[in-house]
Amino acid sequence: MKRLLMVAYHFPPLAGSSGIQRTLRFVQHLPDFGWETMVLTVHPRAYERTSDDLMRDVPAGTRVERAFAIDAARHLSLAGRYPGFLARPDRWISWRFPGIATGMRIIREWQPQAIWSTFPIATAHVIGDALQRRSGLPWIADFRDPMAQEGYPADPRVWRSYQRIEEGAIRRARFSTFTTPSAARVYRQRYPAAADRIVMLENGYDEESFSGIGDTTVLHEPLHTGAKTLLHAGLVYPSERDPTQLFAAVRRLVVSGRLRHGTLKLRFRASGHEPFLRDLIRTHGLDDWVELLPPVPYRAALDEMVRADGLLLLQAANCNEQIPAKIYEYVRAGRPVIALTDPEGDTAAVVRDAGLDTVARLDSEEAIADLLIRFVDADRTRPLPLPRADYVARASRRGRAESLANLLDEAAASR
Repeated sequence: MKRLLMVAYHFPPLAGSSGIQRTLRFVQHLPDFGWETMVLTVHPRAYERTSDDLMRDVPAGTRVERAFAIDAARHLSLAGRYPGFLARPDRWISWRFPGIATGMRIIREWQPQAIWSTFPIATAHVIGDALQRRSGLPWIADFRDPMAQEGYPADPRVWRSYQRIEEGAIRRARFSTFTTPSAARVYRQRYPAAADRIVMLENGYDEESFSGIGDTTVLHEPLHTGAKTLLHAGLVYPSERDPTQLFAAVRRLVVSGRLRHGTLKLRFRASGHEPFLRDLIRTHGLDDWVELLPPVPYRAALDEMVRADGLLLLQAANCNEQIPAKIYEYVRAGRPVIALTDPEGDTAAVVRDAGLDTVARLDSEEAIADLLIRFVDADRTRPLPLPRADYVARASRRGRAESLANLLDEAAASR
């Protein structure tokens, strides 16, 4: 059995982020393909919120090393402010030197054959890069999404920090992996000398997590009696997942009489930006139409997806090269998906590949209104399409782990 050192901020007991699933499921499935894993992560104090519900999914015997780290925004702020250099490239840069020291100790004692680090916490790549240069081990830099983009991050100093980190990672990593075809294509164009080492490795869903979900009569009980529930699971970002036009569309339909009271409920679960959403609800007078609910354990969230009448996806055109990880759980849940996104982006392409035609632009109030009416009026004689079984079968995380294992085998062989 070969050995892999995984550097990841997102790991149990972190709560409230779908990003945790990628690392956790690789840890679960990679041993089936010949790779034992050890995880280098942060001390739980660095997490804003924790939960033990996913700790049981960490395979017995998996070694997890937690290096010192703090969150600059919570631990170093005075009157809500803290020095910017303590949060570049991110608020967990304090993890850097303890992470490098812990990682080198692991390498000396455990002698792994490869290193893997994962974004979107850029400090993980800082650590992965340092470990590669000190040890000479092959390194896979898992970007997931693009780092330095036009206009993002908005702070030019953070942007330059991101650029330096990505340039070093692309140059020194044996492979760099991205979750979408557009992101991989952009980076091959940006770094042509490394084009053959830039690979797409999609997200997916974990079949074992769905075990037993939806097997009871509770599945047939509506979340709201008499109303169709459209559920958004996870974070809502004011820019990248702005629901302003969605709320305007609901208001338009209510005022015009096309949407009757009590026929639709928008449910946002664990949105993370409740003050922003409450302002929108108040502005559009939608208190009776929208509900904001707190996070629940992971399997409870999956159960809610299965029971919802429809699942809501928000993705702005400025994220056309990204795909929300939860889309794969949405398609596995087997419910209609209402995708408010740019039809030209990678998210819309996944929706279409799954056999769904329920897409409207996130910035088009009129198109959203028409799609909402189609959702509310759908019945047994004219149902909305459901995800295709063959697409669902291909999207499991076990299959993604096999693809990663193949990259690791190639990287280790070429050392």
